[in-house]
Amino acid sequence: MQHTYDAIVIGAGHNGLCLAAYLARAGLTTCIVERRHEEGGGANTEEPVLPGFRFNMHANYMEFFDIIPMIEDFGLEDCGLRSVTPENQCGIAFSDGRPPIVLHRKDLLEKTHASISRYSKADADLYVLLQERTMDFGPLLAIGIYNPPSQAVAGGQNAFIEAMYGDIGITAADCIKTPKIMIDELFESPEMRTLLYRTSVEFGVGIDTTGSGGSILHGLPWMIGNWRVTLGGTHTLAKAMMQACYREGVDLIENTMVDGIIIEGGRAVGVQTRAGEIRARHCIASNADVRQTLVDLVGPDNLSEQWLKRAKNFRYGPTHVLATPMFCLYEAPHYKSAEWDSDIDKCFYTIVGYDGPEDCVRYIRDAYSGRLPEPAAGTWVNSLWDPAQAPPGRQSATGWYFFPVASSMGPDDWTEVRETFNDAFLARWAEFAPNMNRDNVIADRLYTPDQMERKNLMWEGDFSNGDLVPDQSGANRPFPEASSYRMEHEGLYLCGPSAFPGGGIHSAPGYNAAKVILEDLGLPTPARAERGY
Repeated sequence: MQHTYDAIVIGAGHNGLCLAAYLARAGLTTCIVERRHEEGGGANTEEPVLPGFRFNMHANYMEFFDIIPMIEDFGLEDCGLRSVTPENQCGIAFSDGRPPIVLHRKDLLEKTHASISRYSKADADLYVLLQERTMDFGPLLAIGIYNPPSQAVAGGQNAFIEAMYGDIGITAADCIKTPKIMIDELFESPEMRTLLYRTSVEFGVGIDTTGSGGSILHGLPWMIGNWRVTLGGTHTLAKAMMQACYREGVDLIENTMVDGIIIEGGRAVGVQTRAGEIRARHCIASNADVRQTLVDLVGPDNLSEQWLKRAKNFRYGPTHVLATPMFCLYEAPHYKSAEWDSDIDKCFYTIVGYDGPEDCVRYIRDAYSGRLPEPAAGTWVNSLWDPAQAPPGRQSATGWYFFPVASSMGPDDWTEVRETFNDAFLARWAEFAPNMNRDNVIADRLYTPDQMERKNLMWEGDFSNGDLVPDQSGANRPFPEASSYRMEHEGLYLCGPSAFPGGGIHSAPGYNAAKVILEDLGLPTPARAERGY
């Protein structure tokens, strides 16, 4: 291990890997210090139940592949990154066996229209219109997230909304509504509303979050249709990113905890680890969350009163707090609703447990209010699309439960949840897919928010490292003084999901931090004029 580098990156989450690769390519000697033995953070795949059954412990869907700069800039496909885009992207089944709704890839919009039309032709017409208008939304989204945030963005967003949707009576003023209000005003069928409530939450937008209604117009329709399965599991993205880092000469120091950031003369000059001190000539960037970075690593004595107050007041959860169930199955779920449309049995993402919008609203509000919700989930059977994720003839099923924050219950309570909640969910699942009973389950396990907090330092189980609400989003993320990725001390930067634009497998915080750091050092940034970022 060297003792001095030009740049030190704290944490080998996918944002940290992205940043390190760009810094090294710019000519900086760079190391990543990772406390665990595994890189990737939330982009990780494991076999925690039985050998051969692979489960994505956090991130499952990948919608940003076409716009992630690092994939193109570092040729990650040459490093083994592979993916497939399922035809049947998203579906919802019902316990009484009535027809499902299945949303398909964007080259199959006629199938999407036919599926929604079973309940409402008006809903089908509108949803397909939104999908058509967001067909080429990716480059615009990329310009928005792969550049540091600006307070001036709001006016441009308003003009964009008016231009895109003004002809159907939607104005910029509508977008300050909550997603639930937008869904209720735009779509008439209870079945479509239920599906969209749940997918809004999966997208990271709480249904009652004021000012987030615009996501229903462009975020959700763009996302559903672009979901991909990463072959071999989501950790293959992290593996490919790490290979790119190695090619650029990055050193990875694993199993090493950073205990503190060394501040001298108002500047960040190194990190203290249990293995010794590592110095930085130019910069230190933290992939950890903002509170841990500033309060725990920099330390209150090295912070101004304002920055200390801001860091301590930064909020985690409840909107992105998850539990991950894992089921080793003999066979994939077979839904009652498949009598109408067999595509529901081979959906990438299937919503289970809600028979109407009231069920979904109650579930979400219970979880956000600190109450354990009634069993329901968004589910994935990734082995349907990638047989390598389960032994031959078997299936791996996982999902997301939205749960209360980790601190809402004690250790004994969480132990009881791990021992009982999967059984309760299976009983509910069998009402929708009768073969999903205990006889079909070889083994199972539940990974809860308190475990995520301990293992990945996702405080409260919040995978975004901070709630995405208006005062902690955009140019306010994590707080206004820190929105440029620069911290209070010269040479110290934030590069994880506490920074803009937040959580998700898009590597935007890492990419934007690279642009800011290289600009500060007078070095060429990775931005390309032809792509706008």
